[in-house]
Amino acid sequence: MEIENIEWASKQQIEELLSEVVATPIVENNLTDQQKIDTIEVHIHKIMETLGLDLSDDSLIETPRRVAKMWVKELFSGLNIKNFPKITAIENKMKYDQMIVVQNIQVLSCCEHHFQTIEGVATIAYIPKDRVIGLSKLNRIAQFFARRPQVQERFTKQVADCLQKILDSDHVAVHINAKHYCVIARGIEDSQSTTITSDLRGDFKSNPETRKEFLGHCRQQFQKT
Repeated sequence: MEIENIEWASKQQIEELLSEVVATPIVENNLTDQQKIDTIEVHIHKIMETLGLDLSDDSLIETPRRVAKMWVKELFSGLNIKNFPKITAIENKMKYDQMIVVQNIQVLSCCEHHFQTIEGVATIAYIPKDRVIGLSKLNRIAQFFARRPQVQERFTKQVADCLQKILDSDHVAVHINAKHYCVIARGIEDSQSTTITSDLRGDFKSNPETRKEFLGHCRQQFQKT
């Protein structure tokens, strides 16, 4: 039986897909990106004034605007579903039934507790059933969920939830190894420790050999970084 290709492109399709993903605590509003930038700029200006910075200085005068644009357009762009990458799942015509692994996916996120950087690498894998997706889409899915205020545990589950839904396969795995700058720059000020989270599903969790193979790829990634 021929399998119909599925494309997640419309707002409704993406909303339905993301409704299956563990949620980020978001309160919906109808502000445009430009309205968000304008509002954030005002508040950043006030924060900088409160800190005693001279906003008439030519090095600082544009900083509130720069920060506002960075938050809306770049660092927190994953809060807007219009930035979800176009994903098409196509028929697995080659009947490939082995592990597909993408290593060393660079992820850059922001700790929602202190708004400090989370920097790390991910290994993402799946065993296809009826559908496959382009390899770069694994990177793009990870980057979309990274670009929002996050905790690493939720981020890991969001990527796994999304991939499982898109592929209609229980056999997915996500492993993230990251440095948290809220640990490096404040508090304990430990620049060496990293945090590892994983979400193993299907055979990646229940089959010892599959689990061992995947975690072996993760160790190879760790040794390279």
